Amino acid sequence: MAQSPAKADTAQPIDPAQMEEEVAYLAKRHRVTPAIIREIIRRSGASERSAIEREIQKGKARR
Repeated sequence: MAQSPAKADTAQPIDPAQMEEEVAYLAKRHRVTPAIIREIIRRSGASERSAIEREIQKGKARR
């Protein structure tokens, strides 16, 4: 499956204030600290909510 480069260019950059709101929302929803959410974002390089939630689920499955 080839991905078109046009899709990668259409992603809008997220401003820091909006990102902090996402971090707070995800931390509260998944009952983890905001630091854990930031670490997941830093390690995975993804700022998309669904990608972050997948990583959280992977971590919970390991416990």
